[in-house]
Amino acid sequence: METLVVLTTFNSRYIHASFGLRYLYANLAELKPRTRLLEFTLQQNPMEVAEKIVALNPRIVGIGVYIWNAVQSRELVSILKRIAPEIKIVLGGPEVSYETEIQTICQQADYVIQGESDFLFRELCQKILAGEQAPLKIIKGPLPDLNQLVLPYSEYTDEDLKHRVLYVEASRGCPYKCEYCLSSLDEKVRNFELSRFLKEMDALITRGARQFKFVDRTFNLSPAISTGILQFFLERMHLGLFLHFEMVPDRLPDGLKALIEKFPFGSLQFEIGVQTWSVETAARVSRRQNYTKIEENFKYLRSQTGVHLHADLIAGLPGEPLESFAKGFDALARLVPHEIQVGILKRLRGTPIVRHDAEWAMVYDENPPYRVLRTKVMSFEELQSIARFSKYLDLIANSGNFKNAFKLISEWAWKQHSRQSFFWGFYELTEFMAVRHAQSFGIALPALVESVFRFLVDRAGIAAVEASEALLQDYAFGAVRRDPPKFLLEASGGSLVSGLVTSQSVSVLPARQARHLN
Repeated sequence: METLVVLTTFNSRYIHASFGLRYLYANLAELKPRTRLLEFTLQQNPMEVAEKIVALNPRIVGIGVYIWNAVQSRELVSILKRIAPEIKIVLGGPEVSYETEIQTICQQADYVIQGESDFLFRELCQKILAGEQAPLKIIKGPLPDLNQLVLPYSEYTDEDLKHRVLYVEASRGCPYKCEYCLSSLDEKVRNFELSRFLKEMDALITRGARQFKFVDRTFNLSPAISTGILQFFLERMHLGLFLHFEMVPDRLPDGLKALIEKFPFGSLQFEIGVQTWSVETAARVSRRQNYTKIEENFKYLRSQTGVHLHADLIAGLPGEPLESFAKGFDALARLVPHEIQVGILKRLRGTPIVRHDAEWAMVYDENPPYRVLRTKVMSFEELQSIARFSKYLDLIANSGNFKNAFKLISEWAWKQHSRQSFFWGFYELTEFMAVRHAQSFGIALPALVESVFRFLVDRAGIAAVEASEALLQDYAFGAVRRDPPKFLLEASGGSLVSGLVTSQSVSVLPARQARHLN
């Protein structure tokens, strides 16, 4: 059958399936049988992607454009318009939904749909295929009625269920107005009809789905809905399910707590966006949160539940200097989440964060992901250091590969470092790593292990035997290697060699979470 429409995008990695394209595909009605969904990754050459698309000879190509694939998408559109100008190119996605008129990619495309395009894309395709001219190049329509949408979950293939992240959503929108976030532009929160949504989840589970990532911005906003969803999955936890939710940090009613406590250890992951611990900074960017409640909820979740806690902080917010960020990082670290993700502020298109540009001398990179380069109170050099800090925090702390060695680093930072600060202790580790490694990515594991060992011994003053024993245990469990590095065996004096057992445990949890919760 002739292909009329191609839906395509560049995912960051193969494991990530495009949720948005599946919504468009599911709602194409009579056009669906003559539509192909093609997903690529950032590692694939746009020239080769164009070749695969043109080989299908479609009349319309719809491209999902996001901050992470803006460069590749722009190149793809440029190629397609040169080699097959007869193809109508339709863009959609958050990256092209705002500041549309000034973007080269939008100028080159035939049409751009702003905002939620579940129905708008089908309507535009019908007009194009009927030979009609759409009245406008830039199209924006009303928000779709969620209860009228064809849900996309049956579009996940068996291959998706086995090897990819399954994204699901019970609601759209966010009631908060944090100025750095695109969700601040949402008009309201809209919920999918709960019984219909749970029926789709049941069908996925029946097909073998075991891991679900909710993309709702505020999963715990409505206790009635979140309780209904958790109760549904709790009844099926004997199947070995894993669930990821984004949570508002200061809202955790007693009814929700009672349910959370019943879930098996490690089966829930909460991504908790704290973003800043500075009350002044939070107010400046219109973020409302109760820090007393945040502390109470973290302590409760850590002590009374088996939830894997992933917390987020943003560096480079208007008016927040490095010292304030460091203080906030330490405050969050004292609550002992399993992971702290440090991000650098990005100027997402359309967000009101730009109102601070003049007052706080905000300077952003002109290229995606539009990271802040310097502010009035945080220099370019400091932001570069935090970017390295974030990378090494991910490699050493968040990965779970250095659980025992990280404990030694943490204890040293809190107790022996001159500033008795986890942030400044790890900051020193980061600068140590920057000298030993020209770049903070692509570091071979043995080289990383050796650098951690050298820091523990040379900077933290930890005995070589103690440092080597911690790393040998980490190497066996986290890195899953049968042959430890020779220098570690020599430093330990062979005391651990006979008892060292490489981890062979089988877990239904994702590997990263399993390492933290073991």
